[in-house]
Order: sequence, then structure tokens, then C-alpha cells
Amino acid sequence: MPSPNVNPHMEYRRLGASGLRVSVLSFGSWVTFGNQLDTGLARDCIDAAGEAGCNFFDNAEVYAGGESETIMGRVFQELGWPRWSYVLTTKAFWGIHRDVPNMNNTLNRKYLMQSIDGSLERLQTDFVDVFYAHRADPETPMEEVVFAMSEIVSAGKAHYWGTSEWTAEQVREAMGIAEKHGLHKPVTEQSQYNLLERRIDTEFARLTAETGYGNTIWSPLASGLLTGKYRDGVPEDSRAALDGYEWLGERMTNAAAITRVEGLRPITERLECTMAQLALAWCTLSPNVSSVITGASRVEQVVANFGALDVISKITPEVKVEIEAAVA
Repeated sequence: MPSPNVNPHMEYRRLGASGLRVSVLSFGSWVTFGNQLDTGLARDCIDAAGEAGCNFFDNAEVYAGGESETIMGRVFQELGWPRWSYVLTTKAFWGIHRDVPNMNNTLNRKYLMQSIDGSLERLQTDFVDVFYAHRADPETPMEEVVFAMSEIVSAGKAHYWGTSEWTAEQVREAMGIAEKHGLHKPVTEQSQYNLLERRIDTEFARLTAETGYGNTIWSPLASGLLTGKYRDGVPEDSRAALDGYEWLGERMTNAAAITRVEGLRPITERLECTMAQLALAWCTLSPNVSSVITGASRVEQVVANFGALDVISKITPEVKVEIEAAVA
């Protein structure tokens, strides 16, 4: 199958201040790979994303206990895409050896060095383009984290490293240590961001303006709440119906949140788009966003999500104000 196409409708943005360019809409595997998708469906979804111009695919060691990386690695082998044609990322912190000291909920050097090797083996690749610290670790000295991540980059196992759900202050500390010792600095954050969660436009605005720090945001649809599909309860095929995700179902059926989301429906009808497309397109408008990570459990969802590319131009400054007022 062909490698990712350069779609004229797709925007390719620099990842922070780095020279790496990523599609403004990307594709991630959280929850779905290994829980809702087998290799065949995952292959079809990734292929559909590539057809839409997506060149950035995100994963994490902890997703499905490593199975998500295994599936994605198998998919890329089956697709036969040249490794130079796409950007591949993964994350480490939670670990998959849950009862072993030093191997979970940490960023110590021992764990990071072994984690990257395990991820590369499962992904069947020699390197990832970005290796994220999936959370900050208050128990490991920041110097140890920065030196280890920089060494992973120097070894060619990752081209860049980044952070996920760190505070702007923690990122500044890491960047300062890297600059002091001539090490590879982190280049991007991966934060939750959507119409209901806008932390990066406050906390990270100054950091982004001053350093160019990137952000490949996750949960742009608030785990599905912003699609409007939870108005009448939890659909059987949704991630909120999966075993172990009961907490998500409770959040998705929160009456106050649903009322806020429904305020968007008249706007989508006027713009002739879906609720999901509106929410995704809105995320791309933030100057603090490098890429919006989408997810899907079937090909039709992938195609619909990437249809948000045609909605971006419809969100004028006036419409943007209307959208934000609807969910305020």
C-alpha cells in the first residue's frame, strides 16, 4: 500500500522549534489498539489516515500493556511504508512490569534505557522520531531524566524527546539543565486539550511564545464527549463501554457537560459539519498546537475525523467566539 500522501488540504507544521514537520491532524492508538482493534482494523485505520495526508502516528509503552506498540509495529511492516515517510512516537513512564521495583511510575535512567529498547523491539524499528516522558517524576532528579533522554537521542534511538502532561515550570527546568550541560533539550509537550480543557492556552502560552516549545495535543474530542454521541447514554461500541473504563462512562454522561456540548449543535448545522469535525478544527486554531492527535475504532471514523480539514477555514474569528461562548 502507498505511504502517506501529501494532501493539499493538510497543513504540515514544525514540531515546536525543531525542523521536524508533522501533519496538523495525526493519529494515535490510545485505548483502541489491542482493546477495540486487531491488526487488520488497525492497518485499515492507519492506511486511511495516511491517505488523508497524516504523517504522524503516536503510541505509548503502557497502551494495552505493550500490545498497542506490537500491533502498530506489525501494521507498518504489513503496509510496507518506507520508514522515512512517516513520523513515529512513543512514551514511557507507567511501565508494563507493574510489580517490579524501578520499572514503573518512574523516569529513572535504568527504566528509560530499557523502556526505549522494549518499545523499539515491539514497534519493529531502529528509532522513534520522538520519545516522550509520559509524566513528570518527582522522585527522580531532573538532571538524571535530562541526561538519560539526551543520551537516548545521541544514541540514535530517538531523534527528539518530549514531555507529556508536565507543567510549564518543569519543562523550563529541563530545558535549563540541557542548555547548561550542552544536552539535547525537549522539543514538545503532549497535553490534553479540547473545548472543555484549555490549560495549554494559559499555562503554556508564554513558554511557547518564548521558546517555540511544541504541543501534540491529545483527547481533542474529550474522549468522545464532544462528538455529541453520549446525549442518550453510552453507546455499546464506545470506549466508555469497555471493561476498566467505567470512570470514563460516568464522565461522558455528566448532565452539565452534555448541556454545554449541545450548545455547539446549532453551529455545526449552520457550518454543515459534525460535532467532532468542529471540535477538531477548533483545536488546530491555537498557536500553541503543533498537531492534534485523533483516534478511531473504524475506518469511517478516520475519514470523518480528517474531514475536519475542510472545516478549519469556516471557523472565522466571529465563529470562534461563538463556539467558545457556547461551551463556556
